[in-house]
Amino acid sequence: MSEFRFSDDKDASRYTLHRGDDLVSVLDYRDDGRSVSMVRAFTIPTFRGHGYAAEIVDRAVTALEAAGDREVIPMCWYVADWFAAHPERAGILRARA
Repeated sequence: MSEFRFSDDKDASRYTLHRGDDLVSVLDYRDDGRSVSMVRAFTIPTFRGHGYAAEIVDRAVTALEAAGDREVIPMCWYVADWFAAHPERAGILRARA
């Protein structure tokens, strides 16, 4: 089985997740220098149902936590649901005003 390859295409404001040579999921974002708004998680239709959207959100959040200089704003319903299912990761969320 092929390994995942996660990358941050900063020019496109998009995280990508590949399994082998196949692009399986993307996570679009907007970065204003203080926070990252995660605006759309999308899995290529032929690859849906395998947890790839959860994998890409997890890897993006892990990368942002490691950098430690941004908060996350979950604009996409899927990202909001992911954080609701992972309350232990909520420390990176931007506090509501």
